[in-house]
Amino acid sequence: MGAAFFRFYAELNDFLPPDKRQIEFIHSFEHRVSIEDMIESLGVPHTEVDLILVGGEPVDFSYIVSDGDRISVYPVFEALDVTPLVRLRTRPLREVRFVLDNHLGKLATYLRLLGFDALYRNDYDDEALVQLSVEEKRILLSRDRDLLKRKQITHGYCVQATDPEQQLIEVIRRFDLAKAAKPFNRCLPCNNLLESVSKGEVSDRLPPKVREHYNEFLICQACNRIYWKGSQYDRMAEFVNKILPS
Repeated sequence: MGAAFFRFYAELNDFLPPDKRQIEFIHSFEHRVSIEDMIESLGVPHTEVDLILVGGEPVDFSYIVSDGDRISVYPVFEALDVTPLVRLRTRPLREVRFVLDNHLGKLATYLRLLGFDALYRNDYDDEALVQLSVEEKRILLSRDRDLLKRKQITHGYCVQATDPEQQLIEVIRRFDLAKAAKPFNRCLPCNNLLESVSKGEVSDRLPPKVREHYNEFLICQACNRIYWKGSQYDRMAEFVNKILPS
């Protein structure tokens, strides 16, 4: 029988019951247990954690908790340079790519609107999401904490907001994405990059009024959709300007 003293920092407190947030608390245990398993038993997915200090010294997830340990747990520092020797991952995902679970379709569209690679299909099951996250080095976005506790996943984030627009703002802030955004360069339905195309190449596919009033076009080489700066573009540009800081 033993007991360890825990303190979780920043947004990690969102996963804890109210009486354990923003304070040091005691957690009792009976058997030999790794610090990763103990942290997850408290409700915090390991994908949310990037630094663990025991008595002020960094440890990795395999550390076996001892009676009397004082443990500080910090969130992922995707937007911060942290000494490599203390990180729990070899490196952050600087080339940010996402895969989203089937409850976050609107968020996927918004991320694509800002130019981010956001893989989404409403028929992906948990196994497919895990496989895509691991094999393609994608950050898994989900509201399912149990999914994010899967051992194979190294980069993931539990989205807290329920409103898609607020989810977008949350993800942008969480991963410091504002400066990396490249709006209107990705196909919204299929996620592929857009390419410039001459008016002559697509003229026979354009509505008469579009052909008459617009001269610049983009095309998705994957699904063959054509884009131009019409009234829908103006509405989306207004949305982008609202989301991204000037």
